[in-house]
Amino acid sequence: MIAVNYTQFRDQMKTHLDLVTDDFESLVVTRKGNRNVVILSEEAYNNLLENIYVMGNKANYDWLMESKAQLNMGKTKVHDLIEVEDE
Repeated sequence: MIAVNYTQFRDQMKTHLDLVTDDFESLVVTRKGNRNVVILSEEAYNNLLENIYVMGNKANYDWLMESKAQLNMGKTKVHDLIEVEDE
C-alpha cells in the first residue's frame, strides 16, 4: 500500500494511477482531518466484492473451506482436458 498526500497525488496523478492499475497497489490519498481516500484498480475492487460475497454466504464459505481441507489432505484428482471443437 502506498500513501501520498493530496498535493502529491494531484501533481503526479498519472504515475500514481499507473501504479494502482499496473502493479496492483492500493493507494491512500491522505487529506486533512483524517478524511483519507483509498484508490483500488477496478480489478482489485471487483475481486474484493467477489470475496465479500463468497465469504458472506455461509453455504459458499463452508463449501470453500471443505474444498480447501480436501486439497490440504491430498484428496485431489488429475484430469485431462477435453478439447471442444468450435461449431
